[in-house]
Amino acid sequence: MHSKIILFDGVCNFCNFWVKFAGKRDKKKLLKFASLQSDIGQALLKKYAISVTDLSTVVFIDEDNVFLQSSAAFTICKYLNGGWKLVYALMIIPKPFRDALYNIIAKNRYAWFGKTDECMLPIEDLKERFL
Repeated sequence: MHSKIILFDGVCNFCNFWVKFAGKRDKKKLLKFASLQSDIGQALLKKYAISVTDLSTVVFIDEDNVFLQSSAAFTICKYLNGGWKLVYALMIIPKPFRDALYNIIAKNRYAWFGKTDECMLPIEDLKERFL
């Protein structure tokens, strides 16, 4: 199994945008992707005993460390090229404050950005990195 996996809501337009965004900025191609709705996504949730019933969080598995919500988003930035690595420094903000903002965006993501009827098909550049 790959060691750096992003599990995301595959029908969320905002989530799909960020998968493409991260994929383009991960020049070392360390990040792998799977939708939370996929069989592999569900298997990984079960393996790591993560209960995600409403699919409102990104899950980042880095080796055997599991990150959720803002911790996942900021930790992913460590692996992106350019100034995006600096976003990881926002981890110094106390988790309750970070997650409060994260939860506002997560709660409204479908209303603000829309959703699709089916999980996204990966763009050509990312196809080999989808599990």
